[in-house]
Amino acid sequence: MWQLVLLKNLLKGPATEAFPFGEATTPAAYRGRVAFDPSACTACRTCQYVCAAGAIHFEERPDGLRFTLWHNSCVFCGMCQHYCVAKAIHLTTDWHLSHEQARKYEMVEEGWVPFRPCLQCGELMLPATPPLMRLAYRGDSKEIEALRHLCPKCRQTRAAGRNS
Repeated sequence: MWQLVLLKNLLKGPATEAFPFGEATTPAAYRGRVAFDPSACTACRTCQYVCAAGAIHFEERPDGLRFTLWHNSCVFCGMCQHYCVAKAIHLTTDWHLSHEQARKYEMVEEGWVPFRPCLQCGELMLPATPPLMRLAYRGDSKEIEALRHLCPKCRQTRAAGRNS
């Protein structure tokens, strides 16, 4: 019996990776470098709160929010991706993060989320992302697109007037 298993394994050949002489395969569910999409971010900052390593930081400035993630602090647990409702953060399969010690502070993912003026009152705010607007409001896409560029107060007023 064991001779048959041994023969099958010998005929199958080696089961090792060709790396470094060939390209290494990466599993589909591998948690590598973090990627940030500022156009999808709603600035809820949940990613910052759930980051166990404290690698994520938002800095509010007069014209927007600056997103910073330090890869040298990140433990690649995936909590930021899991709790991001807007899907602005996702972990890629890029595992090429080796670097010299002197370059450790260059391993940073940055993004800029600009404030926009409300189309009705002019107050600076972050436009809501289309996926979140479709969850919150029912209606045609033109109405949702119009509501997305309003501040929460104007959005509430407009939605209340539409329902009465």
